[in-house]
Amino acid sequence: MSALPRTEPRFVPLADERIGEVMMIEESIYPFPWTAGNFSDALRAGYSAWTRESPEGSILAYAVAMLAIDEAHLLNLGVHPALQRRGHGRSMLEWMARTTHEYGARSMLLEVRPSNEPALRLYRRFGFDTIGTRKGYYPAQDGREDAIVMRIALGPSR
Repeated sequence: MSALPRTEPRFVPLADERIGEVMMIEESIYPFPWTAGNFSDALRAGYSAWTRESPEGSILAYAVAMLAIDEAHLLNLGVHPALQRRGHGRSMLEWMARTTHEYGARSMLLEVRPSNEPALRLYRRFGFDTIGTRKGYYPAQDGREDAIVMRIALGPSR
């Protein structure tokens, strides 16, 4: 009996050899992207780092979260620019919420640029609440940009 071909995207742990592919996406979507070293350091530190891959194996989206006791801190989430607004970001977010909850996280925290309206919409629709602001958190073309800090409770239904 032969195996049926995969037709749905799947989630795969980010591996060192795939960082170059992630960097191509990262550099195309963020004005101040992470470096390959940032991703390598996250893997070395044992952070939860995942990709969402097409049936053919190309990376559609990725995310990195740090776990600290009972809280996950979503550090980075990106979707290939040609595939945005097709549910990949939400699927990646759902996967990270479920996965980090399985490792004991009861909440997830993140920072987002106020100028990143698509990300803000995604996080709000997902159920994140604004809990504060970090002044001058992000580099920007004209100096620094604040970060909106958001949190969501995680549970079995997430």
